[in-house]
Amino acid sequence: ATLTASRFPNAAFIADSAELYGDIRIGKGASDWPQVVMRAEAAHIEVGEFTNIQDFVMIHFGAATPSIIGAYCSITHHVTVHGAKVGDHCLIVINATLMDGAVIGDNSIVAGHSIVREGSIIPANSVVAGVPAKVVAQRNNGAANKLNALAYYENGLAYAEGNERRWSEAEYRQRMAEYDAE
Repeated sequence: ATLTASRFPNAAFIADSAELYGDIRIGKGASDWPQVVMRAEAAHIEVGEFTNIQDFVMIHFGAATPSIIGAYCSITHHVTVHGAKVGDHCLIVINATLMDGAVIGDNSIVAGHSIVREGSIIPANSVVAGVPAKVVAQRNNGAANKLNALAYYENGLAYAEGNERRWSEAEYRQRMAEYDAE
């Protein structure tokens, strides 16, 4: 994709349909999937290494805060991140919303359809759910979340080469087993 080669040479994959405007910083091995929209006209957006931003995600800066997403995260389908900070090794599940000034601690999961309100501070190793989102469990989800991010890294490399069936290949399953053993 033109965006990868010109603006984001370290990314694993950026879909042609991704719309990225303004001061956006994408880390090594990260991927942006179809219909992702990021706009950073006043503050910046930062996507950490090996993080995947999945289909239909919208990321924008907040009124007074950038949007910063750590390394080895999965920001899944239809998530909105608006001026929030996500730590490393996090999983933000389908249709969750993170509002201005919210901070999600490392190794956490935000459940689908949750709304993390403005200024909320979620401690590391949390599972949060609900509207408004509240901590419902404490456990370190870092290893599982990192493995999920690495699956998208492998898939992004394949997509960049035109292979849209990587996850169905035996070699892929072997590679993921190696990651899991590390």
